[in-house]
Amino acid sequence: LVELFGDDTDEVSFRVLSHPGSGWILGLREYHGKPSDEFDEFRTGLDHFAFGVADRATLEAWEEELRKRDIPFTPIVDTPIGSVICFRDPDNIQLEFWLMPG
Repeated sequence: LVELFGDDTDEVSFRVLSHPGSGWILGLREYHGKPSDEFDEFRTGLDHFAFGVADRATLEAWEEELRKRDIPFTPIVDTPIGSVICFRDPDNIQLEFWLMPG
């Protein structure tokens, strides 16, 4: 695995790793000082799961597909670490379609 980027603050540490051979990207996030007694995306454990997409057109196609299926989602948000659409599975776990920057 190759670290693409990461950061540490008093509240959270995160790393984004890539496996060059397969194209898989894994983001890890740790919230400091949060309880860990039940599922909560702000505690150590599963935060969310992101599916990487190849380009902006694919991200826009997923936005339209979620709209057609009447699945609640955020519109595309452009951030310094990529462009993302967020939605939730039936267990309320956040899922994302994510496009890396550049």
